[in-house]
Amino acid sequence: MPDVSFDAEQVQSQNANQNDSDCDAVCIDAARIYDSCGAKDCLRDLPVMFKCEDQDIVENACSCKVCKVSVITSTVNVDPVAFHRGFYSVDMVFYFAVTCEVYSTAASLPTTITGLATYAKRVVLYGSDGCVKTFSSEENGMNCSCPEDECGCCHRENVPKATVQISDPMALSAKIKCQMSHGCQNMCNNHCNTVPACVAAFFGEPLVHPRNNFIAVTIGIFTITQLIRNVQLLIPSYDYCIPRKECTSKTDDPCEAFSKIEFPTDCFFPPNSDCDSCNHKPHYKHCDCDCDCE
Repeated sequence: MPDVSFDAEQVQSQNANQNDSDCDAVCIDAARIYDSCGAKDCLRDLPVMFKCEDQDIVENACSCKVCKVSVITSTVNVDPVAFHRGFYSVDMVFYFAVTCEVYSTAASLPTTITGLATYAKRVVLYGSDGCVKTFSSEENGMNCSCPEDECGCCHRENVPKATVQISDPMALSAKIKCQMSHGCQNMCNNHCNTVPACVAAFFGEPLVHPRNNFIAVTIGIFTITQLIRNVQLLIPSYDYCIPRKECTSKTDDPCEAFSKIEFPTDCFFPPNSDCDSCNHKPHYKHCDCDCDCE
C-alpha cells in the first residue's frame, strides 16, 4: 500500500459535505465541454451534382427554384494545432440533399430533381491536453499505441471528441450557371471524389459532373461545434431515477382523445401581435412580449 492515500484532502472534504446535506456524493464519468462555438453561415452559390438523367434536364433548363434542403450526413475530423498545444482544428464536411424544380421553358411545368451539395468548414477550439492512454473492455481487439513525441505524449491518442450540431438548412435561392464561365470544374471534381459511400447510396446512382450548365444554390445554416473530453466528476446524488408513472397499453377512444383538445381559436381569429397572443392566453405565466400579462 502507498504511504499516503491518494488525495486525502479531497476525501475529507467529501465527508464534510455528506454530513452537511441529505444527499450522497457519487463519482461519475461524464463528457465535459472544454470549448464550443456557434456560427451562422450563408453558403453562397454551392454547386449541385445530379444523377446522369437529372443532369441532362439541367443542361437544357432555362430557370430553376430550390424547394428543400436537408442534411444527409457530415464528416468530422480533429487534429492538433502545431505549436499551439491544447488547441485542435475541427474539419467538417456537410453533405446536403438539394431538391429543385427545373423549368425547360418559361411556360412548361417544372421537373423535380434532387442532387448533392457539399460544404467544408474548419474551426479551431481549445480541447486541453493530457498524456494518458485509455483502454476499455468494450473495444474489439487490441489498439496499439502510436509513437510518442519528444515530450513523451502521443497526441493522436489524446485528441478530444468533437460534436457538431446543425439546424435544418434554409433554402434561400437557386440559379443556373455556366460552368465554363464560373470555373467550378475543379471544385466539382474534388467533392465528387470524396463522397462517402453512404452519401452515394442515398442517391442510388453515381453522380456526374456538369457539362455546360449547373445549379448553384444559396442556403443558410446554424451550427454549434464542441470539443469534449471524458472526466470524472463528484456530484450530489439524491436518489435513483425511479419511474413515477405506470406504463399502460390501453388505447383511448379517438373521440375521447379529440374531446381533450382545446378549440384552436387563434387559427380562426389570428392575433394582431405577440402581445395579443399573450392576452388571449391568460394561462401563460411568462411572455416575451412587452405587454402586462400574467
